[in-house]
Amino acid sequence: MPKRTPPTVQIASSPTLLLGGGTLAGQRWMELLAALGESQSITAAAKVVGLSYKAAWDAVEAMNNLADKPLVKRAKGGKGGGGTTLTARGTALVHTWRAVAEENQRFLQLMNTRMQSRKADLRVLGRLTMLTSARNHFTGTVTAITPGAVNDEVVLKLTGGERITAVITHSSVENLGLKIGSEAVALVKASWVLVGVESRGKQLKLSARNQLRGTVERLTPGAVNTEVVMALKGGNSVAAIITNTSAQELKLVEGTKVTAIFKASSVILGVMV
Repeated sequence: MPKRTPPTVQIASSPTLLLGGGTLAGQRWMELLAALGESQSITAAAKVVGLSYKAAWDAVEAMNNLADKPLVKRAKGGKGGGGTTLTARGTALVHTWRAVAEENQRFLQLMNTRMQSRKADLRVLGRLTMLTSARNHFTGTVTAITPGAVNDEVVLKLTGGERITAVITHSSVENLGLKIGSEAVALVKASWVLVGVESRGKQLKLSARNQLRGTVERLTPGAVNTEVVMALKGGNSVAAIITNTSAQELKLVEGTKVTAIFKASSVILGVMV
């Protein structure tokens, strides 16, 4: 069996346009604008960047709302036919983005040449740059995507081997560029996590898709609530916020075997861009 070559680790980034101190668009949305400028067709532009017709229109409407002036205009059918075109403002932004993208690419090529001896560190650094209010952060690989009419079910295999299931909209799956094998980050607020304890060896059946077994690693009681940190077998940990009364009734102490429970709809997925 041939030896598997480890994937190349590189620094990657893409330009993001800001207007008035707020984010206007990232690379995929700007590529959508560029494709619109060339094809003057939302259907054709959506196909170029791999979005559905609806997701493309959602992106266009969002950009028009965020920009200081409309970037895209929709012409009604008539003698010359209908179509979707960029405004002068939209065309100017595309030109700016392309110029910045070229400079960004030259910078990345220089940095990757210098950083080839520090590949392992680059993976970790990429995950540590994200700031969020969610207490629980997990990184993993997408192992399954089950599409639905509105929502898709995405299964993420964590670095420790556990699996987390998330239910997000189909448009979100497209916008995030999720596919089998891609890396993603899962965010779960501690207040969304329930703590379960087996009763006399019997496991409680629940409808929640995510049930991660572990042991209590740390308890931090407060005036009303207690923070419970649970260590999972694979090395990850899960934090939950429960009432002091619940912690006492469950008789939680360090080392207690517990299950962290949370719904698939409580999982927020993100990707590094």
